[in-house]
Amino acid sequence: MKCFILPDWPEIPSISALSTTRLGGVSRGAYDSFNLAQHVGDCHEAVIRNRSLLEEKAKLPVAPRWLKQVHGTRLVDAASSPSGNEADGCYSRERSVVCVVMTADCLPVLIADKKGEYVAAVHAGWRGLCDGIIEKAIIESNLPPERLQVWLGPAIGSAAFEVGEEVRSAFIERYVEAAGAFKVGLPGKWLADIYLLARIALQQVGVTNSYGGQFCTYSDAARFYSYRRDGVTGRMASLIWLK
Repeated sequence: MKCFILPDWPEIPSISALSTTRLGGVSRGAYDSFNLAQHVGDCHEAVIRNRSLLEEKAKLPVAPRWLKQVHGTRLVDAASSPSGNEADGCYSRERSVVCVVMTADCLPVLIADKKGEYVAAVHAGWRGLCDGIIEKAIIESNLPPERLQVWLGPAIGSAAFEVGEEVRSAFIERYVEAAGAFKVGLPGKWLADIYLLARIALQQVGVTNSYGGQFCTYSDAARFYSYRRDGVTGRMASLIWLK
């Protein structure tokens, strides 16, 4: 198995993008092996080495602008924001600035301008997704929606993403169409399709060119970390930059 997954979208020569798997690193135990997060209890030296391996293997132009993610909707300009800034998404209009988000069940969303003038990486947990972080990243581009393409990276699948009525109600209150993204689960619970919810959000701002959505971090333990499955676990990264 490979340590990287590349978006299955039309190639844009001036843009590079990828998502890591849990494979190809040096972390051990619950973090085996390519954990890129410093905040989950993994050995500090192992994470530093994994981040170095990421830069080498992905041939990054510079170190990524790592964020302190808080399940909000704040976006920052990666070109002027230092690593460790509190936000759940970043964007760039400058070359050789690597936007990145980390996930382990939440949805990583990569956004690319077909003319190569804007890129963004978004961490969309259910709260951020419901509060409009995807729409904010699209609006921030200040570009016609038909110029943008979006990749939905590895996240928890609809057969495993169990939520309560409060989550379903929150989405339906924001998007009427969201009712179709929930199926009845155990008593008082619903199974949510986070990929469909993301596409509904994209439709609100006119974006129809979306790709990905075929993954399930929860069910594919060989390739992906899953917080809901394991509790103590690592984080994958999804990255995009203008070359």
